[in-house]
Amino acid sequence: MEEILLGESEFELMEIIWDKAPVNSGELVVLCEKEFSWKKSTVYTMLRRLCDKEIIRNDNSVITYIVDKQKVQKYQSENLVRKNFGGSLALFVNSFLGDRSISKEEADRLIDMIEKHTED
Repeated sequence: MEEILLGESEFELMEIIWDKAPVNSGELVVLCEKEFSWKKSTVYTMLRRLCDKEIIRNDNSVITYIVDKQKVQKYQSENLVRKNFGGSLALFVNSFLGDRSISKEEADRLIDMIEKHTED
């Protein structure tokens, strides 16, 4: 598995899989039709792509995930910062905040996270 980049629809499907796994593919079709108005063929095409990316496993129509949600989010976040901000987390945060203000509580939580991850 080289990369864990998912399109928006793939991520939406994965949200259901992470929540329901192990889940029968037929049940997934019903859930996706109800939630997103997707056709059966759409769901099966995306399941095949996710299997090819080694994100999920399909064993006798029972879908389980191989890669957990946190790992996907981490990879996609790192890719976004690398691709759009030259790898600079500071540029990303500055762009993300823009003209917004954050609460003192949020700022304190961010400071705690930064201190925890700062290299000596």
